Order: sequence, then C-alpha cells, then structure tokens
Amino acid sequence: MADDTGRAFEVDTAVLAVALAVALRRAGIPSTPDRSVWLVDAVHLVPPRTRSELYWTCRAVFVTSTQQVPRFDAVFEAIFGGAEDPADSRGDPNAPELEVVRRRTAADDRPITSAPGGGPAGPTPPAAAGSDDSGTGEEQEGTDAFLLAASDEERLHDASFAALDPDELDRIRRLVAALALATPLRPGRRDRSSRHAHDAIDMRRTVRAARRSGGDAVRLLHSRQLPRPRPLVLLGDVSASMEPYTRVFLSLMHAAVVSADAEAFVFATRLTRLTRHLAVRDPDRALEHATAGTADWASGTRLAHGIRAFIDEHGRRGIARGAVVVILSDGWAQDDPEEIERQMARLARLAHRIIWVNPRKASVGFQPLVGGMAAALPFCDAFVSGHSYTALQDLVGVIADDNTRTSGKRKI
Repeated sequence: MADDTGRAFEVDTAVLAVALAVALRRAGIPSTPDRSVWLVDAVHLVPPRTRSELYWTCRAVFVTSTQQVPRFDAVFEAIFGGAEDPADSRGDPNAPELEVVRRRTAADDRPITSAPGGGPAGPTPPAAAGSDDSGTGEEQEGTDAFLLAASDEERLHDASFAALDPDELDRIRRLVAALALATPLRPGRRDRSSRHAHDAIDMRRTVRAARRSGGDAVRLLHSRQLPRPRPLVLLGDVSASMEPYTRVFLSLMHAAVVSADAEAFVFATRLTRLTRHLAVRDPDRALEHATAGTADWASGTRLAHGIRAFIDEHGRRGIARGAVVVILSDGWAQDDPEEIERQMARLARLAHRIIWVNPRKASVGFQPLVGGMAAALPFCDAFVSGHSYTALQDLVGVIADDNTRTSGKRKI
C-alpha cells in the first residue's frame, strides 16, 4: 500500500484491523471481531494502493448507518492522519476516547445533509480530501448509495421478523425460500460395487464370479455402503402467539421440502401435514396452498397433542426414525408440562437429533424455566432463536452439523 504522496509501505493487516476495530468501539461504533476478519479478507482480495482506497474499504466494512459516518471519519483521521496511536491504550477498557474523536464528533453533531440525488450522505472523507484522487460528484453519490444499500440490507438480515413491515417481510421470505438445507450423512442400506481393495469383500459377487473359473475365486470383488442424508422433519407452530414469525417459517419449510426432500407439518390445536402443499417450486403459490390447507391458523396451542399426533400417525411409521426433527415453536402451550415431557421423550427415542427453534430466545432476559419449553428442552440437542434471517442462516448450519449440542446433555 502507498500513502497519498506515493510512498510505498507494508502493514500487518491483522494488527491494522484489530486496532481500527478497538478505536471504533471506543468512539461508539459497534465493531465485532467478525468485521476485523472481513477487513483482512477485503484488503487481501483488493489491496488498497492509497489512503483514500483504504478509507472506503474500511468504511464499507465497519459503517452500517449514516449516523456513524462522522465518528468513523474522526477515528480514521486520528489513526491514519497520525494524530494519535490507538496502540498506546490497547487492552485498557478504561482508556479515554481519542482526542480527535471528541473534537470531530462534537463539531459533527448536526443533521446530515442530503446528497445531490436526494439521499443522505456523510461528510467528505478526510482521506479523500487530502489525496490526489479526484472523483466526480456522480462517483461519490454512487459510492454512498451503494454503502447505504449494503447497510440497509445488513440491518434487514439482523432485524427480528416481528419488527419488519410487510414489504420487508416479503424480501426476507424470498431470501429464506432460497436457503439450501442439508442433513448429516448416514450409511446407506444398499451396497455399491467398489474398485478399492480397502473396502469390504462382496462375498456374493465374488462367489458368483468364481463359477466362471471352475469355482476358484481368482479375483476378490469389493463393495461399500454409500452414505445418504438423514431425513429432515419440520414441525411448525401456527398458533396466535407465533403469528409474527409463521409466514417466514413457512418459507423455511418450503425451502426444506424443495431442497432437502423434508417432511413438513404444522400444528396449533391439531396436526396438519403440508409436505404436498409446499412441494410447489413457486414460493408464493406454496404459501397460498399451505395457508389454505391449515384450518386452525392463529388459534390456541396444543403442543403435546401435536407431537403425539405426529408420532402416532407418522413418526412410528418411519418418518421420524433416525431423522433430524426441527420444532419451530415458542413453547407456549395449553397442555400439561408433564404430558409435553412424555411426548418429547417418545420423540427423542425415534429421532436422531431434535432442534428447537424458539424466536423468543432472542429476547433480553429470556430463560426457559417454566411451562412447555422447560419440559421439552432436556430432550433437545440444540436450542436456537431463529428470530431473524441471520439466525436462520445459523440454523442451516446447526441442521447440517451432527455434533453440535447447545442445550446440554440430551435426556432420553
């Protein structure tokens, strides 16, 4: 990389990313460790040649709203302008805020002006102001528009489904419908011929081939079991308490049915099988068929009854045997917790793994200590929130992982 005078120098990108993240956190801009990793990857992918390019790379990684631009500019100028070195107070949580940050943020506590195109825009970046790179107004406006769009998309990914308006929910539903779910592999029941000597000897084929050579087994034939994915079953709660999340969860079920040949069921006061309704490729048509086929939508919750009906009518017949079962519910139920515990114990004896998705888990101070959730949790292998698109992306990883246990030792 080179500074604005053209002098080339080398930097440790990891140290740079961590130091910048620490300074931004001290200035009031949330900066997670993941963003430091993103900055290192970005710098390696497209190495910045000037301080101006470094400014825009760092801003694209760390800034998520226009309100953060003045503070980011102040921190960037303080570090890369040579005013202060954040390494002087590294590791000290009580270190004072950067002096330049205090001066700049005090001066920039004013409404952000609008860009020529009508959209909000931050102040002129300090790195670009002192460099030889002179971009046109259209380029600046386009760059700001790109960063604003990226920030809005990131906010949408992390926002709770209950806080989104109908248009935003439609955007999230289409993203969720495109998720590709996959379960862990298990040995298949049928053998396939193999040319590898380290595989098991296929006695039947070897004896059959020996008949052609007078009974002598001239050549040993081998076979192996081909792995296949475990079955995936989703049980969704469509009661009134789950209404803010139901349509997004139905889109997740549609993605599971289409991409992983999953079985989909919903329950409130009774159990309804929706696999055939959700097998349509078009997400909108699949949702229409699902809602039309569910008679107890937004009613009460009979959690134990729904699990018992699934086991008696479908689970014991093979659907749940060795399967990954995902239950999407907040655990609020009219049933006796002891009955919920009995049905969960039955399900745990059939399923390979049970994953419980509770959108209330993301609430501040949430603890599953009473009611149906407390009775069901000991039988679960994983307990996740699923309240946002990012949380559902994490759920996809939990479904594919055969080892993750997030709720303690499973009780059977």
